Amino acid sequence: MIYGIIPARYASTRLPGKPLAMIGNKPLLQHTFESVKKSKLINEIIIATDDERILHEASSFGARVVLTPENLETGSDRIAYVARSLADAEIIVNIQGDEPFIKGEMIDQAIAPLLFEPSIDVCTLMKKIVNIDDVRSPAVVKVTFDNHNYALYFSRAPIPYVRDAGSESSWLDSHMIFKHVGLYVYKYDALMQFTSLPQGELEKTEKLEQLRMLENGMRIKVVETDLDSFSVDTPEDLQRANEIYRSISEK
Repeated sequence: MIYGIIPARYASTRLPGKPLAMIGNKPLLQHTFESVKKSKLINEIIIATDDERILHEASSFGARVVLTPENLETGSDRIAYVARSLADAEIIVNIQGDEPFIKGEMIDQAIAPLLFEPSIDVCTLMKKIVNIDDVRSPAVVKVTFDNHNYALYFSRAPIPYVRDAGSESSWLDSHMIFKHVGLYVYKYDALMQFTSLPQGELEKTEKLEQLRMLENGMRIKVVETDLDSFSVDTPEDLQRANEIYRSISEK
C-alpha cells in the first residue's frame, strides 16, 4: 500500500492556524487534500494533526485523520507516528499541508522511481531555477546531485557557486541550478530509520532536516520535474494563494 500522509500543525509561527486559513471558500488543508487525491498512485490519504480543531475540520470534508501527540518535533516525526500503525504500509509519501496547489502528477513523479528501482529508499523532486532571485533567496532550497541523480547536498545558499561567471546575475546563463521541491517519498523502513536518527550539525545549521539523511549515509534520489507548486508560510503567501485560486476559478 502507498499512503499519502499530510502533517498539519495548528501552531505555525508565521501564520497561526495556517491549515484552517481560508483560500476562497475552503480551508488551505482541504485544498491540499483535494489536490493530493488527484495522484493516481496513492492508495489512501491520511491527515496527521495534533489539534482537535484541525481534526474536526478535516473530518467534515471526508478525510481520514489521526490525532498525534503534541510533543513531536517535526512533520516527519508526525508522519512516522502514523505510519507505525499501518500494518500494510510499503511506501509513505510526505506531502506538506501548506501546498494547496500541488499537482497529482508531481506526486506520482516522485513515487514512480521506488516502484521501478528496488534499490531506491527515498525520493524527492527538483525543478530548474529560472529566476536569479530564487538563487539568492535563502527561502528557496537548492540541491546538487551526482551523475545518477542522487543528492549530494541541499542548501539555502546558492549551490553550486558559479566561479567563472562574470557576475552573479549571469549564473543561470552558464550553469543550471535546481531548487528542491519539498515532497518526500519513503520506503517504510527508510522513514523509520530517518526519524530514529538524532539531528546532525548540518541540519541544525541550515535548518533542513533532509541533511540528517545525507549526514548518516542515506541516499536520496532526486527527480527533475517541470511542474511547480506554492507553499503558504506567511500572511502574504496566503494573499497570493487567494489570488491564484481566483485566477484558476475564473478560467
